[in-house]
Amino acid sequence: MALTGIRTWLAVLAPPVVIALVGLTHPAHLTQDASARWRDLHIVLLPLFPLLAVGPWLVARSVEPLYGWITLVLGYVYACFYSALDILAGIAAGALKHDREGGLGTVFGYASDLGQIGSIAYLGATAAAAGCVLRVAGARALPGALVSLGGAYGFMENHVYPPWGVASMLAIAAGWAWMLVAVRLRPAGAG
Repeated sequence: MALTGIRTWLAVLAPPVVIALVGLTHPAHLTQDASARWRDLHIVLLPLFPLLAVGPWLVARSVEPLYGWITLVLGYVYACFYSALDILAGIAAGALKHDREGGLGTVFGYASDLGQIGSIAYLGATAAAAGCVLRVAGARALPGALVSLGGAYGFMENHVYPPWGVASMLAIAAGWAWMLVAVRLRPAGAG
């Protein structure tokens, strides 16, 4: 299992950490005054959110090809549907509010439904990949798996709103870091 290189660590950990940092500036509510910042923040996040799916996929594919495919499909579903949330509730709603247009309820309704599908897919991809890590690293990976799954659930519930959405992103990163260390420390010949 080749999960110890710096590129792997960056690919797995950088997306949630960068999203957390950007999330620190997320307005608590979409108001007229915050609308341009809301819109622009989601434009910045649009190419970052899909990168969250890379971590589970890299981990799972290195353990078991079947789980690699499962996490790839779930990651793809997440990337598509969570991007819809970001585009609708972030970019479109921010633009509508900034331009003082109506229709926010409709946009937020669709965004929420589509984002929920993406969030559930991300949670599933995280669970599948964490299961792969547990399979090869054993109980020493369990804390990381639980923290990462807790972060994925928190992301589903809190998006990237400070403080809990930001904490969720950091939990995802911390959980993956723990699991990567657990894989690295497994006994020779294990997995």
